[in-house]
Amino acid sequence: MKIIFNPDEKTVTAIREGLKRKEGYCPCRIVRSEDTVCMCKEFREQIADPEFEGFCHCRLYYKSK
Repeated sequence: MKIIFNPDEKTVTAIREGLKRKEGYCPCRIVRSEDTVCMCKEFREQIADPEFEGFCHCRLYYKSK
């Protein structure tokens, strides 16, 4: 398993700017809760699945097998 940033630098820049504006909460989510602090709960659960390969919801991170 390996987790990397999205290879598209424009996407990474945009998401990181959104994270700064929202004080670390996922810029793709409306609700601010512990579950939406980057790295969000949804992606942490996907990481735990050994069969999952793909991007997190906001496409900042990519998990490969």
